[in-house]
Amino acid sequence: MFGLTATDLSGEILDCAGGPASFNAEASARGHRVVSCDPLYEFSAGEISARINATFDQIVSNAESNRDRYLWHKIESPHRLGEVRMAAMQRFLDDFPTGWGAGRYRAAALPSLPFGDRAFDLALCSHFLFTYSDELSMDFHVAAIEEMHRVAREARVSPLLES
Repeated sequence: MFGLTATDLSGEILDCAGGPASFNAEASARGHRVVSCDPLYEFSAGEISARINATFDQIVSNAESNRDRYLWHKIESPHRLGEVRMAAMQRFLDDFPTGWGAGRYRAAALPSLPFGDRAFDLALCSHFLFTYSDELSMDFHVAAIEEMHRVAREARVSPLLES
C-alpha cells in the first residue's frame, strides 16, 4: 500500500493514527524500527479490546451497507473483512503491552505530534485522513500532512487498501 522498500524499512518509521492495527507488531517482529502514535494508546490493552468488541459488529455492518464503496478482490466480503481486521487487531493487542513499554506505541494525535523535527525517516498515515474526510476540515488535513513532514524526511498518506 505504501510501496515500502527495503531502504524504507531500514529507517526510523512513524505510523500516524495507527489505531489497533498490526503494522507495528509485524514490522517490529521483523526487526524494523517503528513508532506508532494514536490517542487510543492512552488506554490499556484490556480497555482497547473492550472498545474493539463493542464496535466490531457495527463496523462489519457498515461495510455491508457500503459494500459498493469497497474493492472486494483479496477480501471477498464484509464478513471476511471482519475476520481479517479482527486478526490484525489481535496481533496489535498481543504486542501492545510490550510495545508500549518499549516506547513503540505513543499516545499522540495529528496534527500536533510530540516528536522533534526530522526525528523519523518516514511518516505514514494509512486510512485516518480518508476515513474522516467528511468530519475533518481541509485545514486539519493540511496541518496533519505538514506535521508528518515536519517530524520525518518523507511523509506518505494512503487509504487502507491494496488494489
